[in-house]
Amino acid sequence: MARHSRTCRAGVTALLATFVLGACSGAKEPETTGSAPHLRLITTEQYANTLSYLFGPSISVDVKFPPMQRTAGLLSNGAGIAGVTASQLEQFQRAAAGVALQVVDPAHRDYVIPCDPVDASKSDNACATKFVTETGRLLQRRALTDEEIKFYVEQADAVADRLKDFYAGIGMVLEAMLISPEMLFIVEAPDPEWKDPENPKRQRLDAYSLASRLSFFLWNAAPDDEILQAAESGELYTKKGRARVVDMMLESPRLEKGVRAFFDDMFGFDEFDSLSKDSTVYPFFSGQTAADAREQTLRTVVDHLITKNLDYRDLFTTRSTFMSPTLAPLYQIATTPGWEPYEFPADSPRQGLLTQVSFLAAHAHPGRSSPTLRGKALRELMLCQVVPPPPTNVSFDLIDNPNENYPTQRDRVNAHLENPACAGCHKITDPTGLALESFDGGGRYRVAENGHPIDTSGDLDGTAFSDVVGLGKAMRDNPGVPRCLVNRLYSYGTGSALPPAERPLLEYFTERFEKEDYKLKDLLRTIALSDAFTAMAAVEDAAPQETTPADQVTANLDH
Repeated sequence: MARHSRTCRAGVTALLATFVLGACSGAKEPETTGSAPHLRLITTEQYANTLSYLFGPSISVDVKFPPMQRTAGLLSNGAGIAGVTASQLEQFQRAAAGVALQVVDPAHRDYVIPCDPVDASKSDNACATKFVTETGRLLQRRALTDEEIKFYVEQADAVADRLKDFYAGIGMVLEAMLISPEMLFIVEAPDPEWKDPENPKRQRLDAYSLASRLSFFLWNAAPDDEILQAAESGELYTKKGRARVVDMMLESPRLEKGVRAFFDDMFGFDEFDSLSKDSTVYPFFSGQTAADAREQTLRTVVDHLITKNLDYRDLFTTRSTFMSPTLAPLYQIATTPGWEPYEFPADSPRQGLLTQVSFLAAHAHPGRSSPTLRGKALRELMLCQVVPPPPTNVSFDLIDNPNENYPTQRDRVNAHLENPACAGCHKITDPTGLALESFDGGGRYRVAENGHPIDTSGDLDGTAFSDVVGLGKAMRDNPGVPRCLVNRLYSYGTGSALPPAERPLLEYFTERFEKEDYKLKDLLRTIALSDAFTAMAAVEDAAPQETTPADQVTANLDH
């Protein structure tokens, strides 16, 4: 147990040390080898967003991709190690079939399919070619080869003539494209014509891979026609050209979905998919409460960072948010008719993201609050630190069987500090988590527990505070907060955690973030326009599997 405590302290101390600004950081971007090449499974939201942008929001997408493994703090990093089983492929095919039927039905075909057949009762090679060429390019995020177009069109014509229905042929081929490997997986490949004479281990993404990386990063969807055109023309490889495309993307309404997706991932909101509360303890907390709590925080983030373009750090002290009819009673305010902007009074304890129900309820037990879970989440989600799990033989008797000697959570968790096996990590988590004890496990405000006043004083990395408002201010001024955002954002955009050897790049981005007054849009632009964002580490290529696109489509059509 003592060994675990020493390991915990040493691990956290080492981690904190990596976040100290290096003296070598300067104005020039440090050279990096680049991220490892990736083959990532597209997420459910990316799949749905892509189809919504391509075919219109009225197209319903009924599919749920397999859960990812959270890696280096992000689910998106786990997409690189996610696989697809046969049963999951069947789910994808059912979803693709449903989308294809909607696209070719009379209610959608006229504005989704770019041409009309001469005779809808038979094949039309010219119209099918136009559809396959344009739609296939957007779905597979690159121009199709002549061989691929020919194969798809032949399949569409054969089905149309057999069923005497042009749209049946289009629907069948669209279904095949929607479950093709190049639709379901995001493939990053090097540019074969570019070599770095000074660093043979460094490559750059090919133009289509760069277009996809930019679009999934900023829009959480596949690139549109304009971005693909910039890739095909070589514009994305010029500083001026990529700046034009990135600026266009940052001003697009689609940016909101990209920002929402990132913070939903960074804040670990996938926990809401399985979050539940004991109805006898928290009768006010329902599934709709959980959904609205998640939505409230995401609306707050988008409004603060995108609509108002404010300082990221102020999210930890802001009193501005949004309120729904479901959340209003929990926050003990007048019920609103729908989602409405709301600002808490100046003397309210509800200040900053940590006091919103999303954080408070997600990091608590079904029937009680948890200073340790909340303190751990604060460290890991907001500061990018790692708190090791408790020893396997840790005793929870004080928590599960409370007695009159320990009437409050502070009393109970303080008892852990008397145990050397527990003290190391609890000293890291509990001083911040106890400040949040003014909210119960469902996120409702309180001033006492079991009739005893709640002490919400504490300390964050040497900054003392007396209550949860003070904790928010301490978080706002903690240099680890913006540095963590930079770390997660770059990792999210490139698909992998930044290796220790490339920490100078993290410091460079963090310094730029500070100089730009901690504005998210400026940070997104800095990362997207950096040389590191286009870089790719060279690897020894394995022998490619001899599988042609035609083979893959045939398998899909025959499934």
